Amino acid sequence: MSDPFPHLFSPLELRHKTLKNRIVFGAHTPNMSHEGVPGPRHFGYYRERARGGAGMIVVEPSPAHRTGVLTGRNFLHESDEVIPHFRKITDECHQHGTVMMHQLYHVGGHGDQDNSWEPYWSPSGVPSYHDPWGSHAMTGVEVEELIEAFIQAARRDKDSGFDGTDLFAGYNCLIDQFWSPLTNKRDDQWGGSLENRLRFTARICEGIRKVNGDDFIIGMTISGAEPYPGGLTIEDKQEIVSWLDERALVDYYSCGTGSYLNQFSLIVPSFHFDMMLGPPDAARFKQVVKHAKITAEARVKTPANADKVIGEGSSDMVSMVRSQIADPHLANKAKAGTVEDIRPCISCNQLCLGRRLRDYHISCLVNPSVSREHEWDGDVVPATENPREVLIVGGGPAGLEAARVAAERGHKVRLVEKTGELGGQFRLAAGQPERGEVGQYLTWAQQQLEKLQVRVELRTEVSADDIRAGSEDAVILCTGSMPDRSGFQRAYPHVAELPGVEQDNVCTVHDVLDGSVVPGTNVLLLDDINGWLPASGTAVHLAQQRHYVTIVTASEKAAGQMDYSHTGDTMRERFAKFGVEVLLATAVESFNGNTARLLNLYTGDIEERDFDSLVLATTNRVDDSLTRALADADKDIHTVGDAVQARTAAMAIYEARKLAMQI
Repeated sequence: MSDPFPHLFSPLELRHKTLKNRIVFGAHTPNMSHEGVPGPRHFGYYRERARGGAGMIVVEPSPAHRTGVLTGRNFLHESDEVIPHFRKITDECHQHGTVMMHQLYHVGGHGDQDNSWEPYWSPSGVPSYHDPWGSHAMTGVEVEELIEAFIQAARRDKDSGFDGTDLFAGYNCLIDQFWSPLTNKRDDQWGGSLENRLRFTARICEGIRKVNGDDFIIGMTISGAEPYPGGLTIEDKQEIVSWLDERALVDYYSCGTGSYLNQFSLIVPSFHFDMMLGPPDAARFKQVVKHAKITAEARVKTPANADKVIGEGSSDMVSMVRSQIADPHLANKAKAGTVEDIRPCISCNQLCLGRRLRDYHISCLVNPSVSREHEWDGDVVPATENPREVLIVGGGPAGLEAARVAAERGHKVRLVEKTGELGGQFRLAAGQPERGEVGQYLTWAQQQLEKLQVRVELRTEVSADDIRAGSEDAVILCTGSMPDRSGFQRAYPHVAELPGVEQDNVCTVHDVLDGSVVPGTNVLLLDDINGWLPASGTAVHLAQQRHYVTIVTASEKAAGQMDYSHTGDTMRERFAKFGVEVLLATAVESFNGNTARLLNLYTGDIEERDFDSLVLATTNRVDDSLTRALADADKDIHTVGDAVQARTAAMAIYEARKLAMQI
């Protein structure tokens, strides 16, 4: 059989190493360290991606210096204590043929004093883009101190068994702050001319080469043009890369998107962004290098896209981070020609970037093994020694995962779903604007059930008596939750039902998304879930359908809950683009006929406005009737997901996986 991805799986010479393929698990922050050193959680995380076939892994960055600490779980800076702990990871991953790199970083003026308790050292003391404060313009002595800190950190990398160091020089962080006229206003040897602005970079690279020798890779993460007048254009960046390449200072460049300069959401682009964001810039850098290799990243996502990028000559390697978080065995599955088995990332950023930005260790909505690889032996399902008949009731995210894992373990599984489609409320989510990747995940889940010969019965509703009389000796209830049609608002904890909620012109976001209700032209959307996706996504959906949409929310920020996945700013951008009005710190006192009485929660003032329809986006209520009816049943019965508590798909999938691995 011919190789479906000939470019992706061709070897690549990178200095003294040969990559077995061009797939990179690029640098990011799993945020899993324990007291500053990588422990079992990190070990399991990287081992699984090496097992899964990645050609090169770039391990989570360490701050090169005390002034660069950015998270509460950063690795120890300026300490040899990390060496034996990293060595365990590199030794293990090398056994799987993976080239191992480690990133070193310092974000310069954009630091975090709450974690570092240090001033933010930067070239010229410009304001931070991380918080409202300033930064500290380094003296010449302090510049020299930082250069030596980077060199010594790279020395620790070699002692830790890494094949090289990746220098963080993108997104307007310290190294490229020296490059940019926006952030480097020095008039000494470190500023002004191109050579002076690159002196800091060159000194670090030359120092690393002197200390670590020729058999050591020096990589560099960079990004594209700075989107402001006077900032670095893509041509300026090409000139910088060309200058460094002429001196053979850097062995590869990984080309990302976004910037601390008001483009933070592009650094880890969500479903709100187009596919293949990074390859165009990678191609521009590829034009100007003779020595260095180029890595493309940012929304490449699939082996087919990666193979195309390399085949067209846009890059030599492709970094697919979130894709390999979602499925650590992406490389092996692609090489085996079973791409349909690759679990797709949905680009939601909820448990990867979202948890990192709250200073938790990361996980993954569609792959709950992430951060638990050391407990679960990776993203694998252990075979059962006691095959059973298992009934799954409900075909939403929890039911799909429970059925898949139980069947993969060797159980005989029957799944019943009362509607005509699998997916539950996740399928409704897939109908919101720009959320088609959710549908791709549901397609993957259904294909897995077919391969595993799970018996799926649609339009089938079972009673408690049916379950008691059934042949299955294990039952998992995944009956989910349903929209609460009471109009309850947290602003009115004493009012169980919104006056007027029984009217025909009142519906829920679920009714809108499943097509059972088409609201009138002028819509009031009651958001009592802090702008989470059912509210905000449905508002944009209606606006795109040419409805006039007004969101009323007790929250103080539009789409506030979406900030937890770093998609709030891009959602608010869509509100502005499509004319969605948002009334903040406001509650609905009543909706009589077409008239809404709106209470300003700051002033207590009442405003009356007319709307054709009221759409409710409120917290769901559990559908636990079967759970309660079977409480005394003489069977092994479990309940997971929204049937326990109305919440997120991430919890439903996690609970389903955990339970199915135990039965």
